[in-house]
Amino acid sequence: MEQVIIDLLDQRAATASICPSDAARTAYGGDDDGWRALMEPARRAAWRLVSAGEVEVTQAGRPVTEETARGPVRIRRAGRR
Repeated sequence: MEQVIIDLLDQRAATASICPSDAARTAYGGDDDGWRALMEPARRAAWRLVSAGEVEVTQAGRPVTEETARGPVRIRRAGRR
């Protein structure tokens, strides 16, 4: 899942972000709602990438921590604004 997130970010403009659901849908690859089962794995992968310094998880454009994040989040490359 980490590689899916990195690949999606590489496909976007330098300042772009993705939703964890983008990674879940891409990893699932199906047309039905089966991707929803991959939402939590996508979120966990994002936090692992945060720990590795690869990405930031944001809300309202500002980085958040796993402890403070509540509700929908976005993922972007670390150090991008």
